Amino acid sequence: MADLKALAEELVNLTVKDVNELADILKEEYGIEPAAAAVAVAGPAAGGEEAAAAEQTEFDVILKAAGSSKLAVVKLVKELTGLGLKEAKEVVDGAPKAIKEKVSKDEAEALKSQLEEAGAEVELK
Repeated sequence: MADLKALAEELVNLTVKDVNELADILKEEYGIEPAAAAVAVAGPAAGGEEAAAAEQTEFDVILKAAGSSKLAVVKLVKELTGLGLKEAKEVVDGAPKAIKEKVSKDEAEALKSQLEEAGAEVELK
């Protein structure tokens, strides 16, 4: 059990770059798509069918503004979306703009935290 706690602590302390590298390793070497794993881990909401039906399950990640470090945000948008550099710059320049649509709550929150860490203003809808 102590090993799992140490692993959990290491995961919590990963940087954005480390998280992206981990996602690449999981995908390339083990065939695990990190977004799919997050959906599989998130079970139904406790409290019955009414609570599950009332809770929003799909979110849009909206970039409101690039903030002070526009270049870092453009690079991160490029990595997160798989767009080319020019297309990622157009997305950032066209803010407010959806980065990803209809994603799970866990994925949306992860994207939001990564973008905010890079200096962007982000909204979940």
